[in-house]
Amino acid sequence: MAFGFLKNLVGKLFDPSVDWDDLEETLIRADLGLPLTSLILEKIKKSGQSITPESIEEIVSAQLAALFPLSQEELLPASDRPKVILLLGVNGTGKTTTTAKLGHHLLSKNHSVLFAAADTFRAAAIEQLSLWGERLGIGVIKGQYQGDSAALCYDAYNAARSRASDFLLCDTAGRLHTKSNLMQELAKVCRTLGKHHPSLPDEKWLVIDATTGMNGLVQAREFHASVGLTGIVLTKLDGSGRGGIAAAIQHELGISPKFIGFGEKAEDFQRFNPEAFVAQLV
Repeated sequence: MAFGFLKNLVGKLFDPSVDWDDLEETLIRADLGLPLTSLILEKIKKSGQSITPESIEEIVSAQLAALFPLSQEELLPASDRPKVILLLGVNGTGKTTTTAKLGHHLLSKNHSVLFAAADTFRAAAIEQLSLWGERLGIGVIKGQYQGDSAALCYDAYNAARSRASDFLLCDTAGRLHTKSNLMQELAKVCRTLGKHHPSLPDEKWLVIDATTGMNGLVQAREFHASVGLTGIVLTKLDGSGRGGIAAAIQHELGISPKFIGFGEKAEDFQRFNPEAFVAQLV
């Protein structure tokens, strides 16, 4: 995975003394964002430690680790109904592949899963999820292109309940966070599912391409304002993405990563592990 960005650069910053501007640039280029970068720099200056590459890494690691919850709860079914997870995001982040990978993960935990092909706009989106469903042995509820995604999710929940599925995973259409009408449509999906049960959807996870950089924070702000995110999934960590955007989102919005994706295979997917993530990032 494309981590270790800080480690590769921090060692170059002390010849013979620390250059605070270079250090600030290093942290920002790791997609930590200015507020978190400023906090970390302040901690370093006030640490009382001798400033070395090793002490920098130690302080940065400690600050990042302190951001994330100490433990990640296992993803478990609801006691009396399907648990509904919406996969949200802008175009091109890998929502459909993430839906499939999450389904594979849940199957490996002996849970039953149903997919809802609620991306009724992107060409071949329904076919793509259907193909994944065939590969994984997971049923797919689908409608027509240009159809009402809220109605599809509503019907998919009925199907999941009738089949006694543990999880319903809804692959929603990619939408620009700057388009208010599209964000309102997403809110409609949530309201429509809420007619089944007031707590639905149970989870609303934003799928973020790690190579997007700080634009991922802008996306998270807007989606959170529209629907109230409960988590993020960080994808494409096998590319040039640094992963630091997860820390920036956690710091500003308090929204935790749930899973990370890397590669194209169904197995290229892991629950977010804060310790491992920080160790690889730094």
